[in-house]
Amino acid sequence: MTTSNPVTAPADPPVESRRVKATRRAGRSLPAAIGVGVGFGVLAALFLIFFQLGFVFLVAAATAAAARELQRELQRQGLNAGLAPILAGCGVVAVVPYVFGELVSLAVPMIGLVLICIAGTVLAAMIWRIPQGSVGYVRDVAASLMIIAYVPLLGSFTVLMLAGVNGAARIVAFILIVAMSDTGGLIAGVLFGKHPMAPTISPKKTWEGLTGSLIFGVGAAVGTAIFGLKVPFWVGVVLGVALVVVGTCGDLIESMIKRDLGIKDMSSFLPGHGGVMDRLDSLLFAAPVAWLIMYLLVPGG
Repeated sequence: MTTSNPVTAPADPPVESRRVKATRRAGRSLPAAIGVGVGFGVLAALFLIFFQLGFVFLVAAATAAAARELQRELQRQGLNAGLAPILAGCGVVAVVPYVFGELVSLAVPMIGLVLICIAGTVLAAMIWRIPQGSVGYVRDVAASLMIIAYVPLLGSFTVLMLAGVNGAARIVAFILIVAMSDTGGLIAGVLFGKHPMAPTISPKKTWEGLTGSLIFGVGAAVGTAIFGLKVPFWVGVVLGVALVVVGTCGDLIESMIKRDLGIKDMSSFLPGHGGVMDRLDSLLFAAPVAWLIMYLLVPGG
């Protein structure tokens, strides 16, 4: 006696497989990424509320870690940037202007003190390379100057924002806009992304994702402009659009660097994110633009 197998409807894919699919489309482990992002956000908020110099040290540590990651990857390509002067420069550029800015402000504006620190870092990096001889000198110094310009110089504008009137609100606005831009881009890209912006550079970045970035980023900017910075809503629109665009460019530029170096992430230091540099790419590019717009449009410079 034979029995026929009953025809059953295909079962819904298990929850875990749906999570894996979403993670693959996002390009990262979403729970880990969210956890690390929230953790650092809480730490930054606590520093801004209770100990702003601690936030400055956090900036110094983050830029030093990012510079180290970039230096290591360049070294694997035969480019020997001067690590010691670069790391020292990351600390000096962040801490010195904030601590001593008011003492020298009558003679040198704070941004001038930042430039002096950057110039000192450049000189130190060029001198540091001399004992290794002339072979490859230009190549190695060029690598050092790239890292100095890319990381401590751009990162220094975060400290300049903090030193302004109501500096904590400026930093919150800056970070929240970039974070919400990334969040909106991730959500819209995962759910609706079909048209790649730059398929040869960053295949997962889509025009639909950019739309999500603009919606979330501008929304966050308008909210922080009105309730945090106490300026008209249109300032938030200007700030939001500018930071979304330049932050996206920063993300694409770091993707180009990684593709040129033949790597996926700068490191695996941050679960779900990759390296520190992979998290700072948008923030570094957005920092000088955020500082300039707030300097011009938000009272207090």
